Amino acid sequence: MSAIDDAVSRRAMLSAAGFSAMLAAIPAHAALTGREGEPLDPRTAFPLVQDGRVATVIVDREADSAIQHVAASLASDLARVAGIRAQPVRQQVAGARGPVVLVGVLGQSAMIDALAAAGKISAADLRGGWEAFRQIVVDRPWPNVPRALIIVGADRRGAVFGAYDVSERIGVSPWHWFADVPVARRREVLFPAGSHRDQPKVRYRGFFINDEDPCLKGWATKKFGGVNSAMYAHVFELLLRMRGNYLWPAMWGKAFADDDPKSMVLADAMGVVMGNSHHEPMLRAQAEWHRHKEDPTRGGPWDYTKNAANLRTFWRGGIERMMAKGDGRGYESVVTVGMRGDGDEAMAEGTATDLLERVVADQRAIIAEVTRRPAGETPQVWALYKEVQDYYDKGMKVPDDVTLLFSDDNWGQIRRLPEAGAAPRKGGYGIYYHFDYVGAPRNYKWINTNQIEKIWQQMDLAYRGGVQTMWIVNVGDIKPMEYPLGFFLKMAWNPEAMTPQALADYPRTWAAATFGPAQAAAIGAIVTDYSRYAARRKPELIDQNSFPLGGVTAAELDGGEFGALVAEWDDLERRMLAARAELSPEYHDAFFQLVEHPVGAMANLYRLYYAAAWNEQLTRSNDPRANYFADQVEATFRRDGELTRQYHRINGGKWDGMMAQVHMSYVTWNDPTQQSMPSITRVAADTPVSQRTPQPRFAAPKPDRSGVVSVEATAFSRTRSARGLRWTAIPHLGQTRGAMVALPQGRPPTRAEDQIALDYDVTLDVGGVAQLTLHLAPSLDTTGGAGVRVAVALDGGPAQLLRAALEPTGGAQDTPAKQAWATAVSDNEVALTANMGQVRAGRHTIRVSRVDDNVVIERLTLTAI
Repeated sequence: MSAIDDAVSRRAMLSAAGFSAMLAAIPAHAALTGREGEPLDPRTAFPLVQDGRVATVIVDREADSAIQHVAASLASDLARVAGIRAQPVRQQVAGARGPVVLVGVLGQSAMIDALAAAGKISAADLRGGWEAFRQIVVDRPWPNVPRALIIVGADRRGAVFGAYDVSERIGVSPWHWFADVPVARRREVLFPAGSHRDQPKVRYRGFFINDEDPCLKGWATKKFGGVNSAMYAHVFELLLRMRGNYLWPAMWGKAFADDDPKSMVLADAMGVVMGNSHHEPMLRAQAEWHRHKEDPTRGGPWDYTKNAANLRTFWRGGIERMMAKGDGRGYESVVTVGMRGDGDEAMAEGTATDLLERVVADQRAIIAEVTRRPAGETPQVWALYKEVQDYYDKGMKVPDDVTLLFSDDNWGQIRRLPEAGAAPRKGGYGIYYHFDYVGAPRNYKWINTNQIEKIWQQMDLAYRGGVQTMWIVNVGDIKPMEYPLGFFLKMAWNPEAMTPQALADYPRTWAAATFGPAQAAAIGAIVTDYSRYAARRKPELIDQNSFPLGGVTAAELDGGEFGALVAEWDDLERRMLAARAELSPEYHDAFFQLVEHPVGAMANLYRLYYAAAWNEQLTRSNDPRANYFADQVEATFRRDGELTRQYHRINGGKWDGMMAQVHMSYVTWNDPTQQSMPSITRVAADTPVSQRTPQPRFAAPKPDRSGVVSVEATAFSRTRSARGLRWTAIPHLGQTRGAMVALPQGRPPTRAEDQIALDYDVTLDVGGVAQLTLHLAPSLDTTGGAGVRVAVALDGGPAQLLRAALEPTGGAQDTPAKQAWATAVSDNEVALTANMGQVRAGRHTIRVSRVDDNVVIERLTLTAI
């Protein structure tokens, strides 16, 4: 170790400010500072680790089991950082020597309450705060204890989050187990003096394990013997380390509480709030209805019009199981109410509003009878998913204390938000979002294709629209959604802190926290470009016909748009490999999972289909160069399998089975039954292919004299703000360098005359009849109207309203709006065109004005013909 490295290691310091991942988890590569950026004073800062020794962790003997769990985790985390064996958690101060960390709940910890009574700590502002915590450094709290860090929770999860906040800040990633992120060792870690309070802005924050066959199920079966409590122990810890609190468990043929009753007990013991998915009411897994057929109450159809008595009995069992804890409150849960058809299908033809209202009324009667409390005292959620939202739009009544869970369109566009100016609801509002989906226009399950910039734009819209009670996201198998999931839950903790600047900083700070600061900028840029490229079109929607090739001559092949995309992936893969080469070997397993595999697998997939496209095109003209590309298809298909096997060998086979998803050669919306190579054809040839087939090249772009000008939306000439609104550039959002969004979101419509505008000065080489096309990211009218509107004008002429009218569907695209939606989510783009009349060659000014919220502009094209 160099003298500089030794000094850095000895002087590593910890900040408690903000939630920036840079300050939350940078390992011992650089000294950190105090809350406001000032150097830490070792005379007053608290030594969590000092000369390789760690502070003693203490909890009350009677502390809640969730406190006991997190105290043990914190003790282990301190030991990981120090590189020593974990010390046991103490349950009393007597006998303690040196620095102490005390974790407990205000009003439930005798030691904390005694410190408060003695005036040594002040934490009264925590009372009544949902999951709030305060971290306080105290001098000489007890004899023989020179200094202590007191982690006080307003409730048990507040204390849990206060402790895990410390773990993350000392360099233990929430993904240290679930993605093998290593923990850098330090000889000294200091926590800043003073007091720091934090609390979530969204009440329930979590994820839904779904579509988990074959990957998560196959992996869990090999590693744990099934999707059971041994597996869920790691899931619960991951959720809590990310400061989430709510989980919908795996449900494809699985029943959380029935498969392994210890899972439900462990969730509650660790402090996790359990629920069930949008279509599994009353804490009953759908799979349970099809089990235990010897039970006469399980008989008959899943149909309330024909089998209400048996369904009520079945649902009662779920609430009775919740109350089996025997403490009068039950296992901590949010009960899903309502009903969809068996297998997550529509429950009935037409609008079943009256039937659903009766179902919920009967379910709430069961809740009240079993809990012996008013139904409103048990948290409940009603998911307005797919056709259920249609019922709500047509007047379905929802009890005021039930959380209304709106949804996206399964492809990342939020469908509905609370009405502007609506009276507050006791149950509040939530959003069910998707990183993974099985359904039309095509499944997407294999790999992460989610941009954090898109997630930010939609969830910021939701939060500012009043959705502050529940955020839950469908993450498929959890892996490989690590990056967007971490972002989603970070934002859910405090959406107001995730400003556009914090969003722009997030990739770099995430990379620094995960891999250290040396390669943070490079890796952050890699994951950002990966997300942008992958989101252009889901890999399940790509084949050899997805993008156009260029021309063919006897001497060369022009790759066209398809070749340009492959070139981008080739360059990204080179950058990824260069970054990997600079990392220490201990980071390689994590890097492979989080960066190398997604980049390499997607780059390889593009090469495969690119080669298949050339093989198909050249075969038509009996061109023997087709054979070269046939070889390339076979090679890239083999490479795909090698990458999967490499993933399954990580860390001694720890993740065997997790990448088993079929992901190529789709022909319908659903998965193919097996992985298969695209069809290839070989042409008879006299000369070996290697001697006569040059690599395709990309012709240099020719000067455009056709009267077409394309402008990135972020390359505006001027911007005008009014009514507290301003168009703001969000880098990397969408398919180009970035997009423009009018901020703050959540505001009512405005008029073109309000001049909340973007001006673009452009020059046309030729004149003619002009058309202006806006290229937008897909978005929906969250008010339930006829689409989102934006106004355009040319050279000070009259404004024209353009409207993006998309209608989500899970089935046949039988209306223009549904067809437009299917095309938009497949292409990840909406194009709106206005006729601008006759124009001359020369300079022109395009004006784009805000009208509706939730319009995301990526680029503009002005064409004169």
